Amino acid sequence: MGRGNSGILVRDTGFRDDDWRGEFVQWSGEEDHSALPDLAALDVENTASAEDIVPLFERIALIRIAFPSHMDGRGFSLARHLRLLGYRGRLRAAGHILADQYTMARRSGFDEVEIDPDFAERQSEEQWLFRADWRTHDYQERLGRRQ
Repeated sequence: MGRGNSGILVRDTGFRDDDWRGEFVQWSGEEDHSALPDLAALDVENTASAEDIVPLFERIALIRIAFPSHMDGRGFSLARHLRLLGYRGRLRAAGHILADQYTMARRSGFDEVEIDPDFAERQSEEQWLFRADWRTHDYQERLGRRQ
């Protein structure tokens, strides 16, 4: 089993307690898929192969992608790839993500970000909310390329 639910969720409306009550199953890509419970939540590393997870899409309620460092953006690429492959479930970024990266997280396909409570004290809810309007004010809009 993966790590428990001990973080604070950041959504477009601000900080929220984690509402996921199930366990997380650690995913390495080599597990026996038949043992995975329906509507499971997967903990995946940012190096996981999106294609390996595709056969499980209908059985997964939530995928939590680890961010071991705020300087490692592979989780953003993985999230985008999962969405392009058709994953429609809940997608969560977890770990070392800065408020400045919230816009990128949302644009790459994440529904929410999970941060440590200690980190939430250093980067206040106001800092995250400042970036909650992630659909506007991007470079494409400024250049007149958005339709």
